[in-house]
Amino acid sequence: MLVATDQPNSADPGLGALVMLLRLHGIGADPAQIRHRFAGTPIAFMISFGIIVGWAILGPVFHFSDSWQLVINTSTTIVTFLMVFLIQNTQNRDAKAMHLKLDELIRALKRARNEMVDLEELSDEELNKLEDQFRRVRKRAEKHGTNMRHAEPEALEHDTQS
Repeated sequence: MLVATDQPNSADPGLGALVMLLRLHGIGADPAQIRHRFAGTPIAFMISFGIIVGWAILGPVFHFSDSWQLVINTSTTIVTFLMVFLIQNTQNRDAKAMHLKLDELIRALKRARNEMVDLEELSDEELNKLEDQFRRVRKRAEKHGTNMRHAEPEALEHDTQS
Protein backbone atom coordinates (compact mmCIF):
# COMPACT_ATOMS: atom_id res chain seq x y z
CA MET A 1 0.00 0.00 0.00
CA LEU A 2 1.33 3.40 -0.92
CA VAL A 3 1.46 5.98 1.80
CA ALA A 4 1.49 9.65 1.03
CA THR A 5 4.28 11.68 2.54
CA ASP A 6 4.53 15.39 3.15
CA GLN A 7 7.31 15.63 0.56
CA PRO A 8 6.26 15.80 -3.08
CA ASN A 9 7.79 13.31 -5.47
CA SER A 10 11.09 14.88 -6.55
CA ALA A 11 11.32 12.61 -9.61
CA ASP A 12 8.15 14.16 -11.02
CA PRO A 13 7.80 17.86 -10.12
CA GLY A 14 4.44 18.08 -11.92
CA LEU A 15 2.99 15.29 -9.80
CA GLY A 16 4.48 16.88 -6.68
CA ALA A 17 2.79 20.18 -7.47
CA LEU A 18 -0.50 18.40 -8.11
CA VAL A 19 -0.18 16.51 -4.80
CA MET A 20 0.36 19.79 -2.94
CA LEU A 21 -2.57 21.45 -4.76
CA LEU A 22 -4.89 18.56 -3.94
CA ARG A 23 -3.80 18.55 -0.28
CA LEU A 24 -4.71 22.22 -0.13
CA HIS A 25 -8.26 21.34 -1.16
CA GLY A 26 -8.56 18.43 1.27
CA ILE A 27 -8.18 15.64 -1.28
CA GLY A 28 -6.12 12.61 -0.24
CA ALA A 29 -2.62 12.74 -1.66
CA ASP A 30 -1.88 9.09 -2.40
CA PRO A 31 -0.17 9.44 -5.80
CA ALA A 32 -1.67 6.16 -7.02
CA GLN A 33 -5.20 7.52 -6.53
CA ILE A 34 -4.79 11.19 -7.44
CA ARG A 35 -6.04 10.75 -10.98
CA HIS A 36 -9.21 9.03 -9.69
CA ARG A 37 -10.00 11.78 -7.24
CA PHE A 38 -8.84 14.74 -9.31
CA ALA A 39 -10.96 14.10 -12.40
CA GLY A 40 -14.22 14.99 -10.65
CA THR A 41 -13.06 18.09 -8.78
CA PRO A 42 -14.04 21.68 -9.54
CA ILE A 43 -10.35 22.39 -10.19
CA ALA A 44 -10.28 19.80 -12.99
CA PHE A 45 -13.43 21.33 -14.45
CA MET A 46 -11.96 24.82 -14.32
CA ILE A 47 -8.73 23.65 -15.99
CA SER A 48 -10.75 21.97 -18.75
CA PHE A 49 -12.95 25.02 -19.13
CA GLY A 50 -9.86 27.26 -19.29
CA ILE A 51 -8.38 25.12 -22.07
CA ILE A 52 -11.60 25.41 -24.09
CA VAL A 53 -11.77 29.19 -23.55
CA GLY A 54 -8.09 29.51 -24.56
CA TRP A 55 -8.73 27.46 -27.67
CA ALA A 56 -11.75 29.62 -28.58
CA ILE A 57 -9.77 32.83 -28.04
CA LEU A 58 -7.03 31.56 -30.35
CA GLY A 59 -9.59 30.93 -33.12
CA PRO A 60 -9.22 34.37 -34.75
CA VAL A 61 -5.42 34.15 -34.47
CA PHE A 62 -5.44 30.94 -36.53
CA HIS A 63 -8.29 32.20 -38.77
CA PHE A 64 -10.52 29.37 -37.53
CA SER A 65 -8.51 26.99 -39.70
CA ASP A 66 -8.96 23.25 -40.00
CA SER A 67 -5.80 22.74 -37.94
CA TRP A 68 -7.26 24.90 -35.17
CA GLN A 69 -10.39 22.71 -35.11
CA LEU A 70 -8.35 19.52 -35.39
CA VAL A 71 -6.42 20.38 -32.21
CA ILE A 72 -9.53 20.49 -30.02
CA ASN A 73 -11.22 17.56 -31.76
CA THR A 74 -8.17 15.33 -31.34
CA SER A 75 -7.58 16.48 -27.76
CA THR A 76 -11.15 15.87 -26.64
CA THR A 77 -11.24 12.49 -28.37
CA ILE A 78 -8.07 11.37 -26.59
CA VAL A 79 -9.25 12.65 -23.21
CA THR A 80 -12.64 10.97 -23.66
CA PHE A 81 -11.00 7.69 -24.62
CA LEU A 82 -8.73 7.76 -21.57
CA MET A 83 -11.55 8.82 -19.23
CA VAL A 84 -13.56 5.73 -20.19
CA PHE A 85 -10.81 3.55 -18.74
CA LEU A 86 -10.32 5.80 -15.73
CA ILE A 87 -14.03 5.70 -14.93
CA GLN A 88 -14.16 1.92 -15.36
CA ASN A 89 -11.13 1.49 -13.12
CA THR A 90 -12.71 3.72 -10.46
CA GLN A 91 -15.99 1.81 -10.62
CA ASN A 92 -14.14 -1.51 -10.32
CA ARG A 93 -12.26 -0.24 -7.25
CA ASP A 94 -15.48 1.05 -5.67
CA ALA A 95 -17.33 -2.21 -6.35
CA LYS A 96 -14.46 -4.24 -4.92
CA ALA A 97 -14.36 -2.10 -1.78
CA MET A 98 -18.15 -2.39 -1.39
CA HIS A 99 -18.01 -6.18 -1.75
CA LEU A 100 -15.26 -6.40 0.85
CA LYS A 101 -17.26 -4.26 3.28
CA LEU A 102 -20.38 -6.35 2.77
CA ASP A 103 -18.36 -9.57 3.11
CA GLU A 104 -17.01 -8.31 6.44
CA LEU A 105 -20.52 -7.47 7.68
CA ILE A 106 -21.79 -10.91 6.67
CA ARG A 107 -18.83 -12.57 8.34
CA ALA A 108 -19.29 -10.54 11.53
CA LEU A 109 -23.03 -11.20 11.98
CA LYS A 110 -23.76 -14.40 13.87
CA ARG A 111 -27.02 -15.22 12.13
CA ALA A 112 -25.88 -14.29 8.62
CA ARG A 113 -25.24 -17.04 6.12
CA ASN A 114 -21.54 -17.16 5.35
CA GLU A 115 -22.41 -18.58 1.94
CA MET A 116 -23.37 -15.01 1.02
CA VAL A 117 -19.72 -13.95 1.09
CA ASP A 118 -18.23 -13.71 -2.41
CA LEU A 119 -21.57 -13.86 -4.22
CA GLU A 120 -20.01 -11.85 -7.03
CA GLU A 121 -18.00 -14.97 -7.91
CA LEU A 122 -21.11 -17.08 -8.61
CA SER A 123 -22.31 -17.83 -12.11
CA ASP A 124 -25.38 -16.06 -13.47
CA GLU A 125 -27.35 -19.29 -13.09
CA GLU A 126 -26.40 -19.61 -9.41
CA LEU A 127 -27.27 -15.96 -8.78
CA ASN A 128 -30.66 -16.43 -10.47
CA LYS A 129 -31.39 -19.46 -8.24
CA LEU A 130 -30.54 -17.44 -5.14
CA GLU A 131 -32.66 -14.53 -6.34
CA ASP A 132 -35.59 -16.90 -6.92
CA GLN A 133 -35.15 -18.34 -3.42
CA PHE A 134 -35.35 -14.87 -1.84
CA ARG A 135 -38.32 -13.95 -4.01
CA ARG A 136 -40.21 -17.07 -2.80
CA VAL A 137 -39.29 -16.30 0.82
CA ARG A 138 -40.61 -12.75 0.46
CA LYS A 139 -43.85 -13.93 -1.16
CA ARG A 140 -44.37 -16.53 1.54
CA ALA A 141 -43.75 -13.95 4.27
CA GLU A 142 -46.25 -11.57 2.63
CA LYS A 143 -48.78 -14.37 2.32
CA HIS A 144 -48.49 -15.48 5.96
CA GLY A 145 -47.68 -12.10 7.44
CA THR A 146 -44.60 -13.55 9.14
CA ASN A 147 -41.17 -12.13 9.66
CA MET A 148 -38.81 -14.42 7.76
CA ARG A 149 -35.81 -12.21 8.44
CA HIS A 150 -34.44 -14.51 11.14
CA ALA A 151 -35.35 -17.88 9.66
CA GLU A 152 -32.57 -20.43 9.36
CA PRO A 153 -31.30 -21.06 5.79
CA GLU A 154 -32.39 -24.71 5.91
CA ALA A 155 -35.90 -23.67 6.95
CA LEU A 156 -36.03 -21.17 4.11
CA GLU A 157 -35.05 -23.82 1.58
CA HIS A 158 -37.62 -26.32 2.88
CA ASP A 159 -40.35 -23.69 3.14
CA THR A 160 -39.80 -22.44 -0.40
CA GLN A 161 -40.01 -25.93 -1.89
CA SER A 162 -43.47 -26.65 -0.51
